[in-house]
Amino acid sequence: MGASILSDFGAEILIPVCAVIGIAFSLVQWVLVSKVKLSPGRESVNNGSGAKNGYSDYLIEEEEGLNDHSVVLKCAEIQSAISEGATSFLFTEYQYVGIFMVAFAILIFLFLGSVEGFSSKSQPCTYDKSKICKPALATAAFSTISFLLGAITSVVSGFLGMKIATYANARTTLEARKGVGKAFITAFRSGAVMGFLLAANGLLVLYIAINLFKLYYGDDWSGLFEAITGYGLGGSSMALFGRVGGGIYTKAADVGADLVGKVERNIPEDDPRNPAVIADNVGDNVGDIAGMGSDLFGSYAESSCAALVVASISSFGINHELTPMLYPLIISSVGIIVCLITTLFATDFFEIKAVKEIEPSLKRQLIISTVLMTIGIGIVSWIALPSSFTIFNFGDQKAVKNWQLFLCVAVGLWAGLIIGFVTEYYTSNAYSPVQDVADSCRTGAATNVIFGLALGYKSCIIPIFAIAISIFVSFSFAAMYGIAVAALGMLSTIATGLAIDAYGPISDNAGGIAEMAGMSHRIRERTDALDAAGNTTAAIGKGFAIGSAALVSLALFGAFVSRAAISTVDVLTPKVFIGLLVGAMLPYWFSAMTMKSVGSAALKMVEEVRRQFNTIPGLMEGTTKPDYATCVKISTDASIKEMIPPGALVMLTPLVVWIFFGVETLSGVLAGSLVSGVQIAISASNTGGAWDNAKKYIEAGASTHAKSLGPKGSDPHKAAVIGDTIGDPLKDTSGPSLNILIKLMAVESLVFAPFFATHGGLLFKLF
Repeated sequence: MGASILSDFGAEILIPVCAVIGIAFSLVQWVLVSKVKLSPGRESVNNGSGAKNGYSDYLIEEEEGLNDHSVVLKCAEIQSAISEGATSFLFTEYQYVGIFMVAFAILIFLFLGSVEGFSSKSQPCTYDKSKICKPALATAAFSTISFLLGAITSVVSGFLGMKIATYANARTTLEARKGVGKAFITAFRSGAVMGFLLAANGLLVLYIAINLFKLYYGDDWSGLFEAITGYGLGGSSMALFGRVGGGIYTKAADVGADLVGKVERNIPEDDPRNPAVIADNVGDNVGDIAGMGSDLFGSYAESSCAALVVASISSFGINHELTPMLYPLIISSVGIIVCLITTLFATDFFEIKAVKEIEPSLKRQLIISTVLMTIGIGIVSWIALPSSFTIFNFGDQKAVKNWQLFLCVAVGLWAGLIIGFVTEYYTSNAYSPVQDVADSCRTGAATNVIFGLALGYKSCIIPIFAIAISIFVSFSFAAMYGIAVAALGMLSTIATGLAIDAYGPISDNAGGIAEMAGMSHRIRERTDALDAAGNTTAAIGKGFAIGSAALVSLALFGAFVSRAAISTVDVLTPKVFIGLLVGAMLPYWFSAMTMKSVGSAALKMVEEVRRQFNTIPGLMEGTTKPDYATCVKISTDASIKEMIPPGALVMLTPLVVWIFFGVETLSGVLAGSLVSGVQIAISASNTGGAWDNAKKYIEAGASTHAKSLGPKGSDPHKAAVIGDTIGDPLKDTSGPSLNILIKLMAVESLVFAPFFATHGGLLFKLF
């Protein structure tokens, strides 16, 4: 077998050091962003940087006829309103989620503690009866603690992301006066703050938890890492509420603002006369930033936990080889360093001087991080793994070489890049699919909807093949452990992925602030260009999240089947097949609930916006301010109320299926929800993204074809707006939430597996 080159001490130093470097780098980026002041006062016209990063002679653009002081004050005022609205919503959401968190923690303790009748005596180990392991009561207590740790880390990740985004939005707007390059760097650095904080915090908390748990568990590594799975459950359960609640909030406001403002009143997007405009901008932060942050943290935590659980019952765990055991965490550590180098390419090494350079710069981030990470994975696999070892494979031990595990991680990493680029092709208005959707608006909204749906369905093909190939390769080489590390490979560049993803909503908010502050058309064009690139990168981020969720869910499913002592999952068995059918239906049920929630909340929002336009004198003329607070309250109330039923559906399904039908049917439900959920999530996200960018393509009028469909307010543009509003809940509520559904049910089943294996199946016991 041989030993790894990297010593145990070296591994224990490397992981926290990389995490601390990640946190330090995010703080440096935050300091650089904070140098853009949100207070009146002229900056020096030339500080020696010349024309760097799009900086040109028109620093403040006096020809716009705007007083600089009043613009800065107006931007600061709008930013404050958005920040207060987002903070208020998240605190309200966290109060409800906190109650759930405590209740579910008690449930975990009671269920797992009752496996051995709350006995505090040591028991024979699950996988090796000749050895003695810690009692089930200890697993219950530590699983509960790790669940709470994961939940708190997820909440903090989402909240910090939101605070950073609301801190940076107005600063990006003000920097847009100096040129598109300056604005791009501010928005991207702000996204990097969130990306690195989340990646480093998730890694550091998990590493500290493992070391603290080890003080009690000692040599019982299978018990230790079984208890650690609660960390993934906590992360994803909070992400579910963040995604669903934030998604309902943002899309209710967005649909209401668009339908009445653009279609009925023919006023621009983010016009300050629109009563829903503040709620819309708040929604970008609570849905796209806080929700996405919690979601990707959940994926990272779950893939790490799935890999650690399988490794603990493989030769790494049996022989107590610490460095190979921590291989998943070392991959994430190297990922932070790789992403740090990659970020410098966007902020320091290359200059953005024109609008057309924005999207290539963001795509370059994905390519550079993937290439560098492939080299990093090769080095880690060489120094952190023995030349050969065994991996647990459904009761057997499979012999694996270190180069095979390298290929497992690499295939996941490159599958993520392929999914990202395919998503970009189908959602960017630089390519023919979105241009065809825009062209279909000539004949009205109906043909736009038909073309958009067809695009979404077609966009599933290549990502599904990429996921399928990565599953086949990784499972062939290293069984379920291979799939878990393939998911980690896809998520290894999470800091860069999140930076690119968070950049989108920050740019969107910057454009909204520019419009509300009455800045010139020239500045709005720049923020629109940043926003259009951000829309595509947000779609790429969702593609990554969905692809990694598929791999994570399958790895968790494998760990659950092993832990629940199911030898085979036979689809020809009626128990399993009915589970498959029900599982495949669940994503549709879940999507129906979230879509209906957005629709009913949007209905209230449309009525309120119409009421204000009809009853407030001087609102259309711009002499009177609208009542923004009422619209913010409608979105808040609707999202808090409507996030509970979909959340309950996901959290209760594994428990209900297990109680009445047992673990075999539950395994069918998990497989069915994974297979159908991935397809729906990809098509929903890409359909919505394509409709959004088709609308922006017409609005920008950058080509002869686009000009023939415009301008704003034309019939094709109105048809495009209707398509965009239909796509809003698809791409920002239902689609992104589905990847949490498939992960969460799998990790919940894994955490409760010891209890599920000994009880359940009441209905089948009656027959």
